[in-house]
Amino acid sequence: MRIMDYMCKGAVAVDLKGKDKKDVINELVDLLLKAKEISDKEKVVKILLEREELGSTGIGQGIAIPHGKTKQVDDVVVAFGSSKQGIDFEALDGEPVYIVFLLLAPTESSGVHLKTLAKISRLLKDKYFRQALRDAKNTDEVIKVIKEENGY
Repeated sequence: MRIMDYMCKGAVAVDLKGKDKKDVINELVDLLLKAKEISDKEKVVKILLEREELGSTGIGQGIAIPHGKTKQVDDVVVAFGSSKQGIDFEALDGEPVYIVFLLLAPTESSGVHLKTLAKISRLLKDKYFRQALRDAKNTDEVIKVIKEENGY
């Protein structure tokens, strides 16, 4: 499995403006809407924020992976954002988040959804990969870093 198979190149932001999880989720969902990956922003944001109420997807080490299942997508879709100033994501370790992978999956797709989450989590365990994502200055650099780490 390759993250690039699901990555929406039109939904990459290297300088997120949001200061908290709600702002950042809205910002990334806006990008998915503009990229025509979804049609109803409010429904998607609601699903993601409801998932956050169960427990923060800020998993520590400056990482958040907000995710949810929706009828808005036919296949798994991944958006990416990084923040220079850090985001209050109510992360498990209490630290700011700098890297966000937002994942949407079709309602019926437990297997692919979980495999994609696991793959992203595994990649992000590598501190050099995390740093390279934080240092990326534009969409092309983000895509290059992910491709190099994850293979084609």
